Amino acid sequence: MRKIFLIGYMGAGKTTIGKQLASAFGLQFIDLDLFIENRYHKKVSELFAEKGENGFREIEKKALHEVSEFEDVVISTGGGTPCFFDNMQVMNAIGQTVYLKIPPEELAARLIKNSHKGSRPLLNNKTDEEIKQYVRDNLALRELFYNQSTEIFEAGNLELADTFALLVKKLTLIFAK
Repeated sequence: MRKIFLIGYMGAGKTTIGKQLASAFGLQFIDLDLFIENRYHKKVSELFAEKGENGFREIEKKALHEVSEFEDVVISTGGGTPCFFDNMQVMNAIGQTVYLKIPPEELAARLIKNSHKGSRPLLNNKTDEEIKQYVRDNLALRELFYNQSTEIFEAGNLELADTFALLVKKLTLIFAK
């Protein structure tokens, strides 16, 4: 029974890498945000707008506890998931948590480049400079939680294929123990 939780900031590649890991290890893949959207028939941005961040985080916590019951799964969490309630402790207690660590400058560049207005509620109505500052400040706070992961994977400055290959190799060694 394997459970891998991918954590990290918005734009770290959790969903992309998660799908590839699940395929490589023959596991089911779950994107927590998509799971929530399918359950509530609303986009995360809509839930944020309707319920506020606190209301959304309650929904997210319940969804995390639900998917935590699944076996043989790779779960891509939302960027804030580990930072609220006892979510980080829950994930660490029942599976491997892997922090995809990327420098704030690279994250900001990815978020600006791939910005889909409205799809990232915490970045709405921010200029490029405001996004850069927000990422630096917010990541510094979130890393207190992210660094509690069972595995920290330095994924910055790597091409996606390199990131995936190295992470599969590292996890293969962990699962062999």
